Amino acid sequence: MTLWAIVPVKPLRRGKSRLSQVLDIDQRWDLNRRLLCHTVAVLKELARVGVVLVVSRDHEALALARSLGARTLLESKPDGLNRAVFVATLFAQRSRARAVLILPADLPLLSEAAIETFLATAQGEEPVLAIAPDRHRRGTNALYLLPPSIPRFCFGENSFQAHCELAMQLGRRCAVIDVPELAFDLDDAEDWKLMGSRLFLMGQRD
Repeated sequence: MTLWAIVPVKPLRRGKSRLSQVLDIDQRWDLNRRLLCHTVAVLKELARVGVVLVVSRDHEALALARSLGARTLLESKPDGLNRAVFVATLFAQRSRARAVLILPADLPLLSEAAIETFLATAQGEEPVLAIAPDRHRRGTNALYLLPPSIPRFCFGENSFQAHCELAMQLGRRCAVIDVPELAFDLDDAEDWKLMGSRLFLMGQRD
């Protein structure tokens, strides 16, 4: 089975604006680079992931991803996260992907073991839409699709519930998989405080 991992990335100098209370623009740029490097590095170590595809409208982010061995896809226009992921998924389908894993680049605790746990638990009756929710059970921090063809995505506010409802509408098995390392995403000052020094320890592998 050819599994593609799709990583959508905002422009490195614009991402994580909600951390402006604790980090200036250069620090946020460095953080976004570290997170992207970490995400791609972890995915590249997974034998079951055949292709890592980074999608962004930021040429700097795409160049960085290519230097790490990822394939890249340039957004033609800034139509938002859901459109970017949809286009990337279509690209993966046309390249004969049998399944896709959609993973944001803001999971500082991401590890090979965490993804392996998520994917292993997602296996079973097909078709499936598997979700790793965030720690508040409002957002979607990982999404696995087998087969990868769905009409739309629901990333944004309350995306966890929206993706669950979408699975029901499509007649797919909906697998909700709680993985602690995938549940923590770095969005705001509260997350930064909770993360503490472990974020910088993660950055040492870059």
